[in-house]
Parts: sequence; structure tokens; C-alpha cells
Amino acid sequence: TQWEALHALKEWGLKINPHAKHCKTIDCTLAYHDEMESIRDRLEYEIDGIVIKVNRFEYQRRLGEKTRSPRWAVAYKFPPRESETQIMDIGVQVGRTGVLTPVALLKPVDVKGVTVSRATLHNADYIKEKDIRIGDWVKVARAGDVIPEVMEVIRERRTGKERTFTMPDRCPSCGSQVVREGAYFRCTSGLSCPAQLKRSIEHFISKNAMDIQGGRKTVELLVERGLIRRISDLYRLKKQDLLDLPRFAEKSAENLLSAIAQSRHRGLARLIYALGIPNVGEYTAHLLASRFKTMDALMKATKEELMAIPEIGPETAESIVNFFAEKRNREEIEELRKLGVEMTHEEEGDWLKGKVFVFTGSLEHFSRDEAKEAVEREGGTVSNSVGKNVDYVVVGEKPGSKYKRAQELGVKMINEQEFLKLLGRKPPSHGVKRLSEFIP
Repeated sequence: TQWEALHALKEWGLKINPHAKHCKTIDCTLAYHDEMESIRDRLEYEIDGIVIKVNRFEYQRRLGEKTRSPRWAVAYKFPPRESETQIMDIGVQVGRTGVLTPVALLKPVDVKGVTVSRATLHNADYIKEKDIRIGDWVKVARAGDVIPEVMEVIRERRTGKERTFTMPDRCPSCGSQVVREGAYFRCTSGLSCPAQLKRSIEHFISKNAMDIQGGRKTVELLVERGLIRRISDLYRLKKQDLLDLPRFAEKSAENLLSAIAQSRHRGLARLIYALGIPNVGEYTAHLLASRFKTMDALMKATKEELMAIPEIGPETAESIVNFFAEKRNREEIEELRKLGVEMTHEEEGDWLKGKVFVFTGSLEHFSRDEAKEAVEREGGTVSNSVGKNVDYVVVGEKPGSKYKRAQELGVKMINEQEFLKLLGRKPPSHGVKRLSEFIP
């Protein structure tokens, strides 16, 4: 059992946490959670909750694991730490899809060792629901002890000088008209809006999209200098354009131009994902590429044809149709085509091109050789060891040391069902059993 293993480790001279406890009832577990919360400030290290594990290894094995966590363990977090501060103003950020997000600009406050000066307010409905005003004193917490968030208004501290906030009717980045869509406000300018352009290019060049090296600062420089006014301008960049930028030398300019040139051949699936169509992620992009084969065919697809793909629902189908109905989107795709960006789907060696896989544990539907062949057939490669260059670790039954190494490095881990999805095959349907079904 887990408990016996801890005691064995202690007997062998290894350090174990002295606060670990063996609980046999839910009431005992809840009481332990409350006890640990009451002493957390007296510990020599930071904790944000407890982990509850199934004790018997036999049940752990039968329950198995999800992509990022075991089914036999759950984190029970403490309520987030709160500090009081004042909202000095409310600003607005513009995202890649044009959605305007209100942000509280706070009098800097320490929230458990971290100075917080900004906190998300999500959307206009959130502000209305909590009646948040400029000048309010509020309780701020870091959601999950990470993301700053305004939890509640301290109404008894109001003086009458507080001001209500109204979402702007013009985009703060480009001045274009803003329209309301449900709880959200959206800039209608598209990629002619500098904020949307920057975020869109960051997405376009990201590793899982067109995989072009370069970070946010490089993108901001290119946009601010007027070198990029639309995504297709990436493919018009010249060496001298880059050499005129700060921090760019001969080698770094050549590397970026080389990466841009190589990205022309990433394949249709990656291009679809890179375009940033609302509700279209990597997997959906792969489905679309496999089904329609060419960008032209996809652009002509009706909502009904899109919904004929089992995994695509009405909302996603409508997003795709609306995206290609926009004249400026069609014009931009045509520019990319003229600049040599490939817009057809190769049956083999396309979707997983450049991706590195590692397998650990036994798979239900593949031998190790069959899994390796499946990856290589789609253009990917298989490594025998886990390193920072690895894109996916496929975790099967009874994984070995590679699993732990992947956790340490933060490499993305997927289970066999998700691996099948990446390959474009329908995953087997396995219902997760209740724990009580395993216990006599």
C-alpha cells in the first residue's frame, strides 16, 4: 500500500513528510484538510492544499491515469489567500480574436509573497454581478495561488466617490467600433487592429502552428516598426528589415528567415490551426485537413458539410463558415498562397511532421513497433529518451522512469486515446469505472 511504502522509505533512512496521514473515512480526510489549512503558515514550505490518494496499489493500477494526473489521486486545494487593496482604475486588454477584457489596475498589494498590481475582471457581466467600481476597496486573491482575481467588493469602505465602469464603444487599440456578443465585447477591426494583429501573429508563429522562432517582443517590434501589417507580411520580410531592429545580428536574422521559409511547408492542418479560427484547435484542424484535403474545398464547405464530421458541432461549424465568409480573411489566405504557403493535405508525413514522441508503458492497441510505425507514417519521430525536444510522451499501462522524467521537464503527456486522436483514428470507448466497483 501507499502507507506501507512511506514507512518503508522512512525505515531506509529517507525523509518523508511527517504530516502524512492514513485516513479510513471521508470525515477523517476532511478534518485533516482543515487541520493542514490551520497550520500552513507555520510550515517551512508553501502548500496550497492536500493530495488524497487511494491507499492500495492494486486499486491504483486498476484506476489508471489520465493525461496529466492519476485517477487514484485528487488535489483538495485550500481557499485562495486574500489581501485587501483599492482599484485605482479599470483598463481594457484586446485579445487575438478581438475580445475586450476588463482589467483592474490595483494599488500594489502583497498576496502571499507576490506583489499584485493587476487582476482580471473577466467581462462586463462579472463587473455588473459583483458591482465593481473604480475606487472600490476589494479582496484580491491569486486563483490557484497563481492568477490574480478580484474576489469581492468591501462595500462598507465605500465613500460615495467610487465611479461605475462602462465598457468602451471604441477599441482602445485602434479606435474601431466595438459590438457586444453575449457577455463579451469585440473589436470589429480584425487584423487592422494592432493589438489583434500582434496576438494573431504570436499564435500563427507558435510551436504547434507554423513553428517560427520568435517571441512576443520580436512580434511587437515588427508591428510597431510597420514591417508587419498583416500575417502574410511575415513572408515578405527581408534580411535588412531585421538587421535594422535592435538585438538582431546577422545570425539571428538568418535563423528567423530560415524558419519562416521552412514554415511554408508545414501542411494544411497546421495552417488551419494557425489562422486562429474561433473554436478550432489542433485536433479539429487535423480533422478538417483530413476531410477536405485543400484550403479551397474547406473555404467552400457549408455548415451542414462541416457538421457531417462527428466531432464538429454547430457552434464550431458556424465559426468556420463565418471566418471564411469574411472578405479580408479570404484575401489574406490568397496572399499566403501567392507567397508559397502550402494549402493541401498530404495523407502521409504531414500532421506529425517535426513532432517527437516517446512511449512509456504498454499500449492496448499497439505493440511498440506498431506505435513507432504509426508516428513515422505521419512524419513524426520516436525517441528512446525524454528531453526538452520531445513534444509528447504517450503514457500506457505501468509506465517506467520516462514518465517521471517527463513530469520533471514539464513535457506534455497524453494517454492512448489521445494518441489515437492525434493519428486521426477514432479512440476506443472506455467508461471510467467507479472506485466502488473495484472494492469488494
